[in-house]
Amino acid sequence: MPQPKVFAHAAFRGQFGVARVDITPPVGVYARNWGAAKHDVAESIHRPLNLTAMVLSESADSYPLVLLDADLGWWKTPQTFRSFQTSLLERLQLLPSQLLFALSHTHAGPPLMEVDPSLPGSEPLQAWMDGLLDSAVTVVREALDASQPANLEWHVGKCELANVRDLRDPQDGNDRYLCGFDPEGKPDDTLLVGRVTDPAGKTLATLVNYACHPTTLAAENRAISPDYVGAMRETIQDVTGAPALFLLGACGELAPRYQYVGDPEVADRHGRQLGFAALATLSDMEPPGTELAFAEALESGAPLAIWKHRPGTPSAKLRVIQRSVELPLKDWPSAEELEDQRVACTDRALEERLRRRRDIRRSVGNGSVFSLPIYCWQFGDAVLVGCCCEPYSCLQQELRKRFQGTTVVVMNLVNGSLGYLPPAPLYDQDIYPVWQTPFERGSLELVIQAMTGVVEDVLSQ
Repeated sequence: MPQPKVFAHAAFRGQFGVARVDITPPVGVYARNWGAAKHDVAESIHRPLNLTAMVLSESADSYPLVLLDADLGWWKTPQTFRSFQTSLLERLQLLPSQLLFALSHTHAGPPLMEVDPSLPGSEPLQAWMDGLLDSAVTVVREALDASQPANLEWHVGKCELANVRDLRDPQDGNDRYLCGFDPEGKPDDTLLVGRVTDPAGKTLATLVNYACHPTTLAAENRAISPDYVGAMRETIQDVTGAPALFLLGACGELAPRYQYVGDPEVADRHGRQLGFAALATLSDMEPPGTELAFAEALESGAPLAIWKHRPGTPSAKLRVIQRSVELPLKDWPSAEELEDQRVACTDRALEERLRRRRDIRRSVGNGSVFSLPIYCWQFGDAVLVGCCCEPYSCLQQELRKRFQGTTVVVMNLVNGSLGYLPPAPLYDQDIYPVWQTPFERGSLELVIQAMTGVVEDVLSQ
């Protein structure tokens, strides 16, 4: 008779190194991220911002892949990131395919931008931006020095922090949508947790892949903060004694139910909710390096199926693919025209919208298409795939449906920041992600197909 299937976590066996550095900017730095904000500079620090590096490789003498997890919001333009990336790769002697710089997407941090001297707090922002590169180089080198044999194992859990935030405006007769909690929405509550352990079973790091905008703190907040991610890390680390990394999922329409507040305790409460969910998922995992196999039938009051742990055989495959997909662009005004509109605007919130649209237009150029990079890493039985945009969660749901036998880690805001990727039907609505994005209808669907192809290719190598 055929034996029952063995239960085993998606796993990778190789070399891992983890290190962390504090990148908190000073009070007084330019930190306006909300159009409704009445302040421009940070007045306090809620929690420190961290930059965490994880390096992984097949063996001690093979080339490393470098993942940087940064408590930062978004790059104002792809050019700003490319300049930063070029300097970082040169100083670390890495190829572009070896580096993923991922953002937590906190909306309570300093903007990643070319400094504008006309803005308050620009001088400390410039100094902080210059120091960010040095911090990244330092933390990667420390992670490389700490590299040791380890296993990375994944398990699926759930968390109810995220909710759908596309709400039809109840006070508008033109079917406008607001960006906030929709009680009728059905969010993706999938939580992926990775556990890195040494050969003795000691936890070296925890990875949390979850899709939820860190937008607890908004216009009223005047503090630098990692939003809910800070308390999430603290909650996990207090139990595991090891660094926790946050990998933001496809959260285009997902955010906390209660948000847009100035009280940092609300962000901490959200972080504890996600942290406890991650700890519950960790507690549901089998012992490190093992799998659960059927052993025998035991005759008792009922015939019992006895399952026992045995050593697992994690895969040592490490593969990388970087590819691009051509996305159609909207027929927007030129960057120069948008700048003229911004200068003439007297409304503070609308002026901020025009500033952002101008920056996006400068980013994508004046052509009709944009070549969007897609990144894919395979580590053992799991695949990580991501891009610099903010796709809706249907992207990760569809990829996981198409690759049901593979653990698929999906990430937003990897190696840059650009625009939303909403589903095609939403382009008929008056909704923020549609009018914010430079990409035309159908772009999300093109990215789903492109990511499907790149995952198929990396798995077939």
